[in-house]
Amino acid sequence: MTIKNFLVINFTGKNDCLAIKFNDNFFIEKFQDKVNNSDNLLENILNFLKKKDIKIDKNFSVLVNQGPGSYTSLRVSIAVAKGIQLAKEIKIFGFRNDQISVFNLENIELLIKSKSLENKLIKPFYGLN
Repeated sequence: MTIKNFLVINFTGKNDCLAIKFNDNFFIEKFQDKVNNSDNLLENILNFLKKKDIKIDKNFSVLVNQGPGSYTSLRVSIAVAKGIQLAKEIKIFGFRNDQISVFNLENIELLIKSKSLENKLIKPFYGLN
């Protein structure tokens, strides 16, 4: 599996952030923990893409954190990722918190290379934080 350009949605209710890898550039945008970030997730993604002047096309993939985490945050994240998948005809993959020890490009690329991303069915895990 080759994933070159991707958007990562990491909204579990704790340490929420978005990341984009595009043409060998990597950007992360972090969000405050005390705010219900899932309410504005789609708007945050659109603003992040606009700020970096990036357009998602069919060569992109979306990686979405499946938890454990907040029920609402995970459901909204997955719904937004599925919406992007349908609108842009891209691939979507799920990962779990325990698969990335530190949220950075190196660990995300190791996760991709490990072939442990799920792409058949996203099964969120709503655990205790």
